[in-house]
Amino acid sequence: MAKSGTVFLVGAGPGDPDLLTLRAARLIGGARLIVHDGLVTRGILALAPAGAELVSVAKARARHTMPQHRINALLVREALAGRDVLRLKGGDPFVFGRGGEEAEACRAAGVPVEVVPGISAAMGAAAAAQIPLTHRDHASIVSFVAGQCKGLTEQDWTGLAGAGRTLVIFMGVRTAPQIAEKLIDDGLAPDVPVAVIERACQPQMRVLRGPLAGLAALVEAEQVVSPALIVIGAVAAEGDLALTRIVEGMRA
Repeated sequence: MAKSGTVFLVGAGPGDPDLLTLRAARLIGGARLIVHDGLVTRGILALAPAGAELVSVAKARARHTMPQHRINALLVREALAGRDVLRLKGGDPFVFGRGGEEAEACRAAGVPVEVVPGISAAMGAAAAAQIPLTHRDHASIVSFVAGQCKGLTEQDWTGLAGAGRTLVIFMGVRTAPQIAEKLIDDGLAPDVPVAVIERACQPQMRVLRGPLAGLAALVEAEQVVSPALIVIGAVAAEGDLALTRIVEGMRA
């Protein structure tokens, strides 16, 4: 029986190749098979050696190139055939990356798995926009939530945003109207600062700012597209305003 290969769950960070860990860069540079998400940029994939097999399993809202269970099966099948598999994910594999599910599938099949952390999109985007997620004057608590999960309106976000807190929303572009309505209905002030960071750490990055009540209008007027992160809280008004394309003050 052939010796099993190893599955490497690698975080590619927010998109800039310079922000890869040394371990991630070395693995990419020596990979023969890379299974990657759509958020992994061309600049990072360009680090792969000539002849490496690149398999895209990109996901988008309501459209998956490959369902998650088939991705799990692909990783296991190739590893059991004796191949090392580099599973390359945007951000960090264990922050809204389904890395936990893939690691579980590998372990269940007896496939060795190694996790290589990456800079989470939240950390990378905030740093690129110079928005501190924590600040002694404004926030000592940070919460991460997914904005496009099923049953969004039924989720309890009480206490995740407000005085002394920062709320970071992944995948919230399509549901921006519902997010703003939900938070305001929960008692958050309509004028709480919001920052939308689009294509963070990439040449096309935009930082858009406005009040919570104007979030939906901001996203629509500026035609914001994914990947984009939403930061809600007093810290969203901090940072280098020269990086901001839309100044605060837009209203719904």
